[in-house]
Amino acid sequence: MGWLSREPAKLQDVSEKKALPSGVWEKCPTCSEIVLLSDLEENNLVCPTCSYHHRLPGEQRIELLIDNNTFFEWDHTLCSTNPLNFDDGRSYAERLSNMAKKTKKYDAIITGAGKINGRPIAIGVLDFFWMGGSMGSVVGERIYRLFTRARKLNMPVILVCSSGGARMHEGLISLMQMAKTSAAVALHKEAGIPFISVICDPTTGGVAASFAMLGDINYAEPKSTIGFAGRRVIENIIRQKLPDNFQTAEFCFEHGVVDRIIRRQEMKEIITRTLNIICSNVSK
Repeated sequence: MGWLSREPAKLQDVSEKKALPSGVWEKCPTCSEIVLLSDLEENNLVCPTCSYHHRLPGEQRIELLIDNNTFFEWDHTLCSTNPLNFDDGRSYAERLSNMAKKTKKYDAIITGAGKINGRPIAIGVLDFFWMGGSMGSVVGERIYRLFTRARKLNMPVILVCSSGGARMHEGLISLMQMAKTSAAVALHKEAGIPFISVICDPTTGGVAASFAMLGDINYAEPKSTIGFAGRRVIENIIRQKLPDNFQTAEFCFEHGVVDRIIRRQEMKEIITRTLNIICSNVSK
């Protein structure tokens, strides 16, 4: 086992970061400050001026949360087919193949086991950069297997969610994963083992309507978009203007959907302290 190692065979070490060209800048979408990309990388993609949390790739999220040289990926080789023969001018199978070649990952979630400040845990990370972090049959299956293995090993589960929702290319098959993943969470809770959900920008659609909101504790990053249907859809249905902060992490916190909003730099420490408390109570 090794840092970001995988089963059944150790593949390319995806934790290696590509060197950024010097003089490359990024404009913050919130404060419009121009930030050197290398500085942004060093700050875990958080704007140093306004603390805007840019979307973080899955591997970097694991690096942020999991102790070095402790993560081992599960079910890496599971990949989707094209069950509906979906074709809108470019076949779904071709999209999947291109994403796999580009990212060295076969689907939108990374699952596995590792340690967080010395405590063994099971973790899943949805990567928005892989087809919008959408949930199809493979994402659902990997989450189900994640909870099943964690239950057998008596491990707490941490799920980091960033997704546009169910994957339209798989139709009802993707929607079925809402029930499948929710059932996996329920079995885990029946066993009395903790599950912490970390909600990031964005978490919407079928993911928000299933496992993402089912944590024993739901944490969220600042200003994350959280909701089911889009803002315009809801306004057209109810014929009312929604609040400006509607479907933000802050709005969800005010209405009891989210338990706490946590900055990215503090996430590992807060999760560790939470597990220390919860697991101590569970063991009693």
